[in-house]
Formats: sequence, structure tokens, C-alpha cells
Amino acid sequence: MNKVAETILDRIADWPKEAREELMQSIVDIEAKHLGVYRLSDDERAAVREGLAQADRGEFIPDNVVESYFNKYRA
Repeated sequence: MNKVAETILDRIADWPKEAREELMQSIVDIEAKHLGVYRLSDDERAAVREGLAQADRGEFIPDNVVESYFNKYRA
């Protein structure tokens, strides 16, 4: 590790809690980007489960509604 990183790491303990939490989230995002591992948040996990439950119940948006949406935003 280089000297700049070591100096910053030494000061992290003095950062406000919100800044430390932001740093940790940034580290998680960087790791996921470079190592291909993405960890769902609790909200994302709940949304995925709800989507799967809707699919199990056969609750799908009609094709014409999806097509209309894509046509609206297609370049």
C-alpha cells in the first residue's frame, strides 16, 4: 500500500460515522465492480423476492404495455 493510502487509513477513525459508512459502501461497490460480486441490500433482496412471487402467481405486465414503454424511451 502506498504512503498516501496509509496516511488516510490512519485518519479514518476520526471521521464522522456517516463518512465512515459512506467509505464502507464505496469499498463494497468497488469490490463488486472489480471482482464481479454484488451483494444485494435488504431492500433489493425484498424487491427480488416480491418479483419472483408475482411471477409465481402469473402476474405479468402485458406485452403491449412493455412494448409501449420501450418505444417511448428507445433512442
